[in-house]
Amino acid sequence: MSNRDYYEVLGVAKDADENSIKRAYRKLAMKYHPDRNPDDAKAAENFREVTEAYEVLTDEGKRSRYDQYGHAGVDEQMQDFWGRGGAQDSHAFRDFGDMFGDVFGDMFGGRGGGRAARGADLRYNLTITLEEAASGREVELNIPRHESCNTCHGSGARPGSNPVPCNTCGGHGQVQMQQGFFAVRRTCPTCHGAGKRIDSPCLSCGGAGRTKVNKKLKVKVPVGVYEGAQVRVVGEGEAGEHGTPSGDLYIVISLKPHKIFERDGADLYCTMPVTFPQAALGAEVDAPTLDGKIKIKIPAGTEGARVFRLRGHGVPDVRTGGQKGDLYVRVHIAVPKKMSARQQQLLREFADEAGDEIYPERSSFLGKVKDFWEDLSREGK
Repeated sequence: MSNRDYYEVLGVAKDADENSIKRAYRKLAMKYHPDRNPDDAKAAENFREVTEAYEVLTDEGKRSRYDQYGHAGVDEQMQDFWGRGGAQDSHAFRDFGDMFGDVFGDMFGGRGGGRAARGADLRYNLTITLEEAASGREVELNIPRHESCNTCHGSGARPGSNPVPCNTCGGHGQVQMQQGFFAVRRTCPTCHGAGKRIDSPCLSCGGAGRTKVNKKLKVKVPVGVYEGAQVRVVGEGEAGEHGTPSGDLYIVISLKPHKIFERDGADLYCTMPVTFPQAALGAEVDAPTLDGKIKIKIPAGTEGARVFRLRGHGVPDVRTGGQKGDLYVRVHIAVPKKMSARQQQLLREFADEAGDEIYPERSSFLGKVKDFWEDLSREGK
């Protein structure tokens, strides 16, 4: 028997109600349970101590005697509990299995007394265009999945009959096993956690309670959805066994590469070729957007790689309430690949007439190259 104050062990006040004591016990038992701390003698001792405190403080008679007389008031009962194998009958361990079935799952071999698992979640990979992502769309999907049997309504039993409690676990879905001084619950090996057996299986589903179907489902893809986003459709996954809730459907979005635009979050980027005369003389040109073309002004003397920002011509951002990003248009100076004899003659005349003086950057570069060569020549002498 622990010598520490039981209220101190659980970290609760002396006037704590039963729910507060249960919450404290649950937290500490999760922390110290031997399955989570294998070969840890200190954790095992702490687990025994908090269970001992919980056993006393949740029993009205024991708690009254403990409050009045301290450990002496419950000493005999606790010695019986630990010394003569009473742990398998303790309400602490019954409560422990009930409280932790969902938390530990297979650590205790199941999900809790008599509750079959919910249906599995499903994943559907959906590829859409950038335009569809920007505007949103409704898609019709064909989902192969299990649905609750229409004949037996998920029970698995033939109409007119009912499942009966499992003989092994008494309908609880779990059996309790003694391990040293504490007990744990495991999934019933006979009913596999269902808590019942079916003597007259449904002819449509063979007792499974589910049938395989191809479900047509219309789903709205949110405006501004992005690459890798998941759209969750609650309850449209696999049907649960024997009438338990269905899982969810997760639609994972993938975007097709676009022939013009690249996307970064809510912003769009594109490279737009302009001619040398347009860049040199200035021009008004049509730039592409997802909503159609828009006029932008190319100033005279525009250099290649200059970027023009078009505010609000990106895509809506689903993560910021649908606010649109921007479009960044990068100018590329197009060089003619094929020219007629007349065009070549005119271009040569222009080059001869212009020289290098009209290209400040080139004149500066050539000046630096000339200085560099002169420096090398002096160093070589």
